[in-house]
This record gives sequence, structure tokens and C-alpha cells, in this order.
Amino acid sequence: MLRITGGKIYDPASGINGEIRTLYIEDGRFVASGEGGRTIDAAGMIVFPGGVDVHTHVAGGAINFARAMTPEDHRRTQAFIRSQTRRSGLGGMAPTTFATGYLYAGMGFTTVNEAAVPVLSARHTHEELSDIPIVDKSSLVLMANNELLLDQLDAGEYERARSILAWYIRAAGSWGIKAVNPGGVAAWKWGGNAGQLTETVDGFRHVTPGTIVASLARMCHDLNLPHPLHLHCNNLGAPGNVSTTLETLRHLEGHRAHIAHSQYHAYGGDDWDTMRSATSDLADWFNTHDNLTTDAGAVLFGDTVTITADGPWQHLLYRLTGRKWGNLDVENETGCGIVPYTYRPGHLVNAVQWAAGLELLLLIEDPWKVFLSTDHPNGGCFWRYPEILELLMCADYRQECLRQLPDRIRSRILLPEIDREYSLYDVATAMSAGPAQALGLPRKGSLAVGCDADVVIYEEDDNIRRMFSHPRYVIKSGEIVIEDGDIRETPDGREFLVQPHCDPDTETFIRPLFEDCYTMSFDNYPVEPHRIPRAEIHHRPASP
Repeated sequence: MLRITGGKIYDPASGINGEIRTLYIEDGRFVASGEGGRTIDAAGMIVFPGGVDVHTHVAGGAINFARAMTPEDHRRTQAFIRSQTRRSGLGGMAPTTFATGYLYAGMGFTTVNEAAVPVLSARHTHEELSDIPIVDKSSLVLMANNELLLDQLDAGEYERARSILAWYIRAAGSWGIKAVNPGGVAAWKWGGNAGQLTETVDGFRHVTPGTIVASLARMCHDLNLPHPLHLHCNNLGAPGNVSTTLETLRHLEGHRAHIAHSQYHAYGGDDWDTMRSATSDLADWFNTHDNLTTDAGAVLFGDTVTITADGPWQHLLYRLTGRKWGNLDVENETGCGIVPYTYRPGHLVNAVQWAAGLELLLLIEDPWKVFLSTDHPNGGCFWRYPEILELLMCADYRQECLRQLPDRIRSRILLPEIDREYSLYDVATAMSAGPAQALGLPRKGSLAVGCDADVVIYEEDDNIRRMFSHPRYVIKSGEIVIEDGDIRETPDGREFLVQPHCDPDTETFIRPLFEDCYTMSFDNYPVEPHRIPRAEIHHRPASP
């Protein structure tokens, strides 16, 4: 038994806003009451549910490629030195697996969602996810450019395509699906892209990016997946792309979706010289439609490394910057690009990106719809989240930062006109309760009886960044893992998997197609159950 007494409780999932209550924990869950055990006196402290990162990149081939491309970062970052409770490792722009767990827990995050996994490399990704200590994990399989699925859509075989999708989710051991630049990555294999939602994708007769978006959103609903379509829209990063984003939202036809890193999809202008923020247009859509959630993909100034399955965008970024560039083609499924990058406050495009992420977090009125993220490591490293919280909670600090931007940039953004400040309740929603709900993890993001006992306790502090950077306690499944800034324990986290309904003949249908198209044999392709040693499997019947 563990009791937490005297702290101000912020539990948006239960409607509790700064009330002093006692929490009781037993066998890894919250219970109604109990006796004995240890008591934590949290007087003068604030108590949140453990943080949930709805969109990050922490495991698999892409992040490993990024680590290999940035050896200079490893030389300049502080290492974690092996101790009785932790392994040695490196932090920086792309932390090693176990350092990732330490750094997330060290901020109070206890659940993360790896947002881009090709099935072909899913086995290795799960091994890396298993190597990340403390936090629980889920993952999303990349499907918007899978040629076996697109062939069925091209032939008008929706039910067959839906069953193939279900089979791939099961084969990858994933929690849902991610759609990256629908049709664009398939076209990139032939040197093209897919910038218009109504134009057919290279190599297909009838498939357009719009039909891919609409079909996948409907499939997620029909398969009764816990997390809706996780969508990286076409034309990421391009001036004027807000029109593409809004057209994409119309193609959803009212189905639920989570829009990934929306900051990168909210620009006006018609060229790099005229680029401006168009976040008010996108925020207005979110404020009037309840089928959507998003993570901001906020940008922070400084060095990072960009990684995405959106190969065409990464090649363009390489051409724009002249930096190192890496590209991967994942056979019939997807691709990947890596480019190290530096965001600079004096650079027009970078400054608009920095402002746009904050604007979306502040202009979307309901914190249950917009969540804290940097699309780690693309907009900045996840361990810099406390910097974003300071910007959200302190309008004076935002104005101080804005004064450092050139006048020509301030006229292109909306941030100087926004005076909203996040409350602690808003932060708890955007950091924990909201993303847990969006992911379909009802036992996360809440301090209610029966939920997983993931708790973070902060000392009340007027210095917002310091407060959220150094929690006093972090409790994972009822076990104290961080105390007074030290790692006390490094338990293994679980991994959440979903197994949607799949027609029995799907494997028979796929096998000959697979043997003709893939370099790997069909029998060696799906992830074996023993590769995911602490899996929590959720079986989902199809929607009626």
C-alpha cells in the first residue's frame, strides 16, 4: 500500500481541479482506501497523472539511422553513467533506448506512443521498445503507402483492403495505424510525390490521396480500433499547405482522426519568402469539429535531427539546407528520410514554425483536442517539453521571447496577439488525460480508482520550467521510480497491442502476393509473440 496525502490533485479525467485529496495505491492500481505501507506527504506539491506522449519516435530503424548520422551530438552530450539502478547511455537529440526511459520518467512521463513502424522492421522496433525502461509503450504501423492494400483499393475491394489492414496490424504487433503523406511515399519510389488530394497516385488507376485518407479513416472505425487514424497530411512543411490540410479534414467525412504534428501543416503564403502562419484557419476547424484531436509538433530553436517516413519532404529539406541526408526504401510498405537540422530564431521559416506550434496550442480552445508534442526529435527533443510549458503558462515570457524576433517576422505570426495562459488543469489535460483518451487507453491519464497508478508529483514553484523539469516523485504502476531527482528503480514497462477482427481467408489471399513482392519469406514476416515479452493484448470485434 502507498498513500499520497496533502497534495493538490489535478485529474481532468475525473473533473478534479486542484483539490487536496488522498490517493491510495495497491498492486499497481488506484484503490478507494487502505491501511499500512508508506505515506508520501505531498503538502505544498501538485499531483498529476503520469504524462502520456501521443506522438514520438524513440525506437526502430529510423531513429537508429538518425543516431548514426549525428555522431557529433554524442560527443557533446552528457552520458548517463552506469549505477546500481541504471545502465550507461547517451542523451542528446536521439537518446539511446534506456536513456529515453530515464529522460521521459525524469519529467514525469510514464507512457509513450512510437508513431511510425514499418511491418518489415517491426520485430527490431519491438526489441528496442522492450529495452526502454519504466514507461509503457504503444506503436503505430505505417499503412498509407502499402502497395498490397492500395492495390485492393484501386480494384474497389474495400472489404478485402480492410481485412488486409487488420492482418498487418496483427502482424506488426501495433496499437493502430499511421498514415504518412498518403500516396506520396508510394509515388516517391518512382521519383514523384502526391501534393493534390484528387489526383491519382503514380502507378494506380483510381487511388488518390483523398481516397486513401477516407478509406483508412473508415477502416479504423469499422475495425473498432482504440485509436483512430493517425494522419500526417500531404504537403508537410510547404508554404500555403493549410489549404491541403483543410481539404484533408473534409475527406474524413466525419470519421474520427488524430492529426499528427499539426504545426507543420498550418502555413499560409505561396513561397518561402511569403510564408506566414495560418493557424487560425486550422484552429477554427478544430474548434467547430469534435471528431478530431491533434498533437502540436511544436518547434524549439536549436539543433535537432529530423526523421520521417515522408521521403519526398526530407529530400526537399536536404536540397534547401545542404545538410547530410539519408533515405531508406522499405520495400512495398513505406520509406524514410533523415536530415540533421538547426532551427534559428532569425530565420523566417523557422520563426513561423516556432510560433505556429504555440499558436495551435493556444488557439484550439479545448485542451482535450490538442496535446503537447515536438514530434520528437523533429521539432526538438522531448526532454525540452518544460520549455514549451513555460511558454504556454506565462504570457509575459512569450512576449519576452517575441521581442527577440525581427519585425518582419512578427508581422507574419499571430502569437503577439494571444494573451491566453494555460492553467495547471489545462497542462494536466494536454500532457496526460487528453492524449490517453485519444490513444484509447482508459487506464492511463487518470487518478481514478481502478486506473494504473502512474503519478507525478511536482514541488509548487513559480519557475515553471524548473518545476516541470524536476519532479519530486514519479510513480509508475505504484512503484516509486524517481525520488528527489534520483532514479530509484527501473522496472520494465508494458506494451499495448490490439488484435482487430480479421477474415480467416486473408492470410491465404496475401501469401502468394507477398511471396511475389517481398524479399522476406511470408512465414518469417509477422512479429512472433515472444518478441514482445510484456504485451497487453486487446482483442477488438468489428463494429456492427
